[in-house]
Amino acid sequence: MRTLVLLLLLRTTCLSQIAPVAPIPRFEDISQRAGITAPHISSPEKKYIVETVSGGVGFIDCDNDGKLDIVVVNGSTVDRFHHGGDPLVTLYHQDADLKFTDITKSAGLLRRGWGMGVAVADYDNDGWQDLFVTGFGVYALYRNLGNCKFEDVTEKTGLNVGGFGQGAAWGDYDRDGNVDIFVARYLRLDIDHLPEFGSPQCTIMSVKVHCGPLGLPGETNFLFRNRGNGTFEDVTNKAGVDNSPGAYGMQPLWFDYDNDGWPDLYVSNDAGPNYLYRNKHDGTFEDVSLISGSAVDGNGKQQGSMGVDAADIDHDGLLDLFVPDYAFQYDTLYWNRGPQGFEDITTKAHLAAPTYPFVGWGTGFFDLDNDGWDDILITNGHVYPQADSIPGSAPYREPIQLFRNLRDRTFEDVTAIAGLDKLRPASWRGVAFGDVNNDGKVDVLVLDADGPPVLLINRTVSTNHAALFHLIGTKSNKAAIGARVTVKAGDFTQFNEVRGGASLFSQNDLRLHFGLAGHTLMNRVEISWPSGKKDTFDNLAPDFIYTMVEGEGIKQKLPFTTENPQPGK
Repeated sequence: MRTLVLLLLLRTTCLSQIAPVAPIPRFEDISQRAGITAPHISSPEKKYIVETVSGGVGFIDCDNDGKLDIVVVNGSTVDRFHHGGDPLVTLYHQDADLKFTDITKSAGLLRRGWGMGVAVADYDNDGWQDLFVTGFGVYALYRNLGNCKFEDVTEKTGLNVGGFGQGAAWGDYDRDGNVDIFVARYLRLDIDHLPEFGSPQCTIMSVKVHCGPLGLPGETNFLFRNRGNGTFEDVTNKAGVDNSPGAYGMQPLWFDYDNDGWPDLYVSNDAGPNYLYRNKHDGTFEDVSLISGSAVDGNGKQQGSMGVDAADIDHDGLLDLFVPDYAFQYDTLYWNRGPQGFEDITTKAHLAAPTYPFVGWGTGFFDLDNDGWDDILITNGHVYPQADSIPGSAPYREPIQLFRNLRDRTFEDVTAIAGLDKLRPASWRGVAFGDVNNDGKVDVLVLDADGPPVLLINRTVSTNHAALFHLIGTKSNKAAIGARVTVKAGDFTQFNEVRGGASLFSQNDLRLHFGLAGHTLMNRVEISWPSGKKDTFDNLAPDFIYTMVEGEGIKQKLPFTTENPQPGK
């Protein structure tokens, strides 16, 4: 018996020496001292559905200085909207030492209304990142004139869409070198004749709540093709993505799920099946929503889907999907099985139980500790401030959740370990991911429906390596939207795509980040450009930000910063 115990102890000791110890994730809220303080505008009671869904956040490098600037949707209220509304967004320029300055007025972002979401691309291929903003009845396309000076070109480009806009996403669906844009719209609502708050059909267990979306008519979506001359053409019907008679559209996502080199389109819908449109390479799409297995959950039930993101969670070379859903409907992880379609593996992945009680909104796959495996973050928050008075309801203010990838298609909840459970209680909405301080770790920006946004700097201590890729198209669109980067380092391969709009109403860093674990060399980096061209690079060092130009190679190579964090200062 004693010998058996000694053998077990010896085996345990050996395993503990061999098994890698996962870094402890750490995030620091620097919002206040960074100067990101403008609160999201929303009524405390939220008597109408339009007051519950805004808004998004995003990263944009508006002056090409290599540092991420921040854009935050402002929201509004019914009363304020009747008096002209509010500026759709606030733009913060990143100065030195992680300090930001509000430059909204000087930047010319003056259009007023009721902002919902943002998406970034270079629609005119002039080398400056442009900004599209969705809203309730009022939209804005801001053309970057250079150095964070913008021109409102909404009308003359044909993108004053109208209706209740939600998420938007840029993608070059016809691969002509000009980015096109898809806009998801929510429902039809007359601001002058709003459904009565707490009317008989708008109560839960005798508690008055706002009406909708069920009971209100859904809305159609829009696909606009970029003509390349500064204007856009409505090709929604011609392309076959008109979704007539309408659904409760939330967030679109362009991603190449079948690896044929053409961007396909996924649209998350509230209170209804989600859409998956396969690109047919001829300017049209095939609706494969139901047959793909990604329209409903594994039980065949439609859900109240909000945001969406895609990544290859298991390094099998296929993009998987994650979709946050409404309370008492687990957030759904769809595993891409290639020709066999998508499989709901949420329960197997240990994500069903922890996400079931909450209303999920924004989300994103990102490598929190640079181990080379994509983790998941989810923002949660109820739509009803009255939820706290409803017996058995999920609360109004809910947690941000963080799940670490265990490399076997399962995840562990590391919310508390990361300290995210200590954030102020809030009803969270959009979330964006990007390397704000250029140190090789992905940071997180989150919108609070009732307060200022939260900027979380990734302070995870790790010896893992990483690389960041800034792509510039020549024959492809300038911002390289839709480009795919594949990185081979040692014994594993990973890839990602550049996307203009994702998560929920939000915009991630257009630069692609790759965690490399302990690898000190990237054996091969391959870029598949939307034009069809491929560039390959061998034996690249990690811990650099690479700027790569289509067909021309490496333009710039900058080392990561080595900022020494000083919490509280």
